[in-house]
Amino acid sequence: MSHLRHSDTGSTPLPGESATIHSARAALDGHKRGLRGLLPFLGPAFIAAVAYIDPGNFATNIQAGSTYGYMLLWVIALSNLMAVIIQSMSARLGIATGYNLPEVSRQRFPRAVTAGLWIQAEIVAIATDLAEFIGGALGLHLLFGIALFPAALMTGVASFVILELQRRGFRWLEAGITAMVGVVVVAFAYEVAIAAPDGGALAHGLFVPRFEGADSVLLAAGILGATVMPHVIYLHSALTQRRVVGRNDAERRRIFRYELVDILIAMAIAGVINGAMLVMAAGLFYATGETVSTLEGAFARLGDQAGTFAAVLFGVGLLASGLSSSSVGTLSGQIIMQGYINRSIPLFLRRLVTMLPALAILAMGVDPTTALIMSQVVLSFGIPFALIPLVIFCSNRQLMGSLVNHRVTTGVAWVIAVAIIALNLFLLYQTLFGG
Repeated sequence: MSHLRHSDTGSTPLPGESATIHSARAALDGHKRGLRGLLPFLGPAFIAAVAYIDPGNFATNIQAGSTYGYMLLWVIALSNLMAVIIQSMSARLGIATGYNLPEVSRQRFPRAVTAGLWIQAEIVAIATDLAEFIGGALGLHLLFGIALFPAALMTGVASFVILELQRRGFRWLEAGITAMVGVVVVAFAYEVAIAAPDGGALAHGLFVPRFEGADSVLLAAGILGATVMPHVIYLHSALTQRRVVGRNDAERRRIFRYELVDILIAMAIAGVINGAMLVMAAGLFYATGETVSTLEGAFARLGDQAGTFAAVLFGVGLLASGLSSSSVGTLSGQIIMQGYINRSIPLFLRRLVTMLPALAILAMGVDPTTALIMSQVVLSFGIPFALIPLVIFCSNRQLMGSLVNHRVTTGVAWVIAVAIIALNLFLLYQTLFGG
């Protein structure tokens, strides 16, 4: 096999590898089985899954539920299946090659192409950070009535604290982010319980695909088109590339099988959270006939419909989502720079730099929902530049060895890639030129 392992390059490994390698080796050697064997491999997908429950998803899912009830629940389920396939390919690339997606791109593409990919990826990283940062600030604003700009400063301080966990190793960071995902789970479990959903209507929305007019198609496109965030495709390959390095093809296949379980669990949790957002909105808002399309509106309506505690839980979930997503975005930015141009800056300096656009926008008084829409438009431009190279690389047997995509997987991946790109182009057109 002609591809090199990352350990041959002399690059500095990501923090946290030594914390799990002993247990992981024991599992690979057959000394640990079952759950004890799986535990050392859990974590990377939970960090990646944060991108699927970011503040942008909150607004889209709540609008879908308040407008069409349970009807578009099947779209969330379909988008989650897409997420499983895409994130598994990203993880597969890191495990098979020992390199992350930007690094493989740097090796395989001409320098001018790599430079262009780096520039667009940096813009995507800034747009990602804008959305997550505004979500965290909005959470503080809704919970405590703090003006958005001071709330954004506080969000920045909190995100520095989360990133400090990385100094202790990736296991600490994974635990911290998983805990915040747990906060979101608890928040929406309560919201769904008080919404008392109609079981029959819920099942119908989940298993019977249908639309109700052009607007429902557009909203479904919004849910599907926002499924894949470019930065998390880059990141997942980095999280698996050096966590445990397979010594041969058999070990790499076994590592991937463990990571696939990690992905299935994490994506299932993300899918349930997204579904819970829609179900909550359907159960509480749909009957009133008033569409809720902003996070502020959802917070206010929850207070009116379900009481202060429900609204507070929603704000806490939004804050946890914004903080965890923002930290993941910063890590992705570091991977992008290191991979595409083989340069890096201190993680905390990068956090500071990427905070500035969000702070500037909030200081100018731009409406948070408008800013979120702006960030999603920018993110839409970046999806093809991450997704297409990923499918190309994972279909290359010389590069991937025994972990190369099966032909069926490749075919499905291309269908997903074309569908997501087409949907994002459609949404871009509607956003920029539609009525």
